[in-house]
Amino acid sequence: MGLHNQRLGRRGESLAAQWYESNGYRIVDRNWRCELGEIDLIASGHGVVVFCEVKTRSSYRFGHPAEAVTPAKQHRIHILGARWLEAAGVRRPPRRRFDVVAVVRGQVSVIQGAF
Repeated sequence: MGLHNQRLGRRGESLAAQWYESNGYRIVDRNWRCELGEIDLIASGHGVVVFCEVKTRSSYRFGHPAEAVTPAKQHRIHILGARWLEAAGVRRPPRRRFDVVAVVRGQVSVIQGAF
């Protein structure tokens, strides 16, 4: 990934985090990694833990960013969410939600419960 794409991705994640915070959530982790991959954002609020995949693009040239979250990626994020809960020492599984945030040209679109 080139430097431009890294900056674009970080900017998108920051905008997504701002959206969650302004909507009553607390960001509890960012870019959490294990050997299976990474979760971009983990937020908590309104009685739910949200595992969020952020896709940022500079245009719609290659389609809507959310389309890049394939079934395989969704499956991996489900597994990563369980790993994060385990690593965080959460004994009673909370309500979970898996969101996709698409950011294009600074515009944030949140798909709650995307998968």
